[in-house]
Amino acid sequence: MQPAVTVGLDGSPESLAAARWAADEAEKRSLTLRLMHAWPLLAPEPARVPAEVDQNYWAKRLVHTARAELQALHPGLSIVGDLVADDAQSALLQAASESEMTVLGSRGLEAVESYFLGDISMPVVAQAERPVVLVRAEPREQGLHPGPARRVVAALKLHGSSDAVLDFAFHTAAARGVPLLAVHGRSVPLHARVPWGLDHEVTEEMTREAHEQLSEVLHLWREKYPRVDVFDSVRLTSPAKAVVQAAEGAALLVVGRRRHRHGPGPHLGPVVQAAIHHGRCPVAVVPHD
Repeated sequence: MQPAVTVGLDGSPESLAAARWAADEAEKRSLTLRLMHAWPLLAPEPARVPAEVDQNYWAKRLVHTARAELQALHPGLSIVGDLVADDAQSALLQAASESEMTVLGSRGLEAVESYFLGDISMPVVAQAERPVVLVRAEPREQGLHPGPARRVVAALKLHGSSDAVLDFAFHTAAARGVPLLAVHGRSVPLHARVPWGLDHEVTEEMTREAHEQLSEVLHLWREKYPRVDVFDSVRLTSPAKAVVQAAEGAALLVVGRRRHRHGPGPHLGPVVQAAIHHGRCPVAVVPHD
């Protein structure tokens, strides 16, 4: 199969929003769009039976309807439909291993509800070996009139490699022709807190040091993508809060997730959790070593 962007379809408004976002991204990256619907009870393909007795009728209709809408919006885009007789989580993890990225609908976080309760998106995000993008259902007019403040935001740590996150973020910014904002959050240590507020000498030194480190990390990427306007931001607050604040009004927020963490199951750190729970824009979770 040609390199593809795969989107998981289940008929929900969130999955349809994800399909529209994925179609736009696939077109900008010159990739095939794969519309996948997974259902364990899919029957073997019957030979010429009427729709009223075809057990797969509704699954086929779901994919066909989405494909027709997206093909009308993107006439030159290669779009394939894929019905898979498997549970959604297994099918999406397999698709994620074969795709440039996987795009899923996101329900967001309500004040009194658990995020992704009973959903498969979180395990896919936590286990996929390639980037997974989560897209919320929003009014469609918002996508047609995005406004001036559309940019890609990349959340960066200053220890360990950020190459996977930056590669995805810069590639996306270049494909979309938008600026990139690299943001780093750093909590103020206890020794910098004084009875009347913060010790400005300490905070100024922290900020200066972080900006220098950010500039060093971004230097090679600026040279590789000279047409991308790059800005950096150091925020003296928790990394999770800094990322959510910076993503306000963004076209995409890119965060990193470590692969192969030890422990009883897949784990998502506080920055990723904050991004996918509270970020209003699409969120790309990029696995890295």
